[in-house]
Amino acid sequence: MIPIRSFVFVRFVALLLSCAACLVSPSIVHAEAEAAVVDGRVNINKANAEVLADMLDGVGEKKAQAIVAYREQHGEFLSVEQLVEVKGIGEATLAKNKAKLTL
Repeated sequence: MIPIRSFVFVRFVALLLSCAACLVSPSIVHAEAEAAVVDGRVNINKANAEVLADMLDGVGEKKAQAIVAYREQHGEFLSVEQLVEVKGIGEATLAKNKAKLTL
């Protein structure tokens, strides 16, 4: 039988390790988000759904997730115009955001 102190210690260490992972992850995510936005332009091949939704007009969370899913299925976008192939993104949305987009 495991002494209660050992059990509590093991649980405490596990908790500390899980908290340490939480502290590291946000900085990594923030660095990736910064790499996706350069000079106010969104790199549609690097941006996550949160960045896309925040930076693009007429693109909410659902459309942003569709952009990321399309990229994961089909590979990187070869042009910003290719965005219209994503369900929910039309010519009007592309036109509103074209100056904000980059590869």
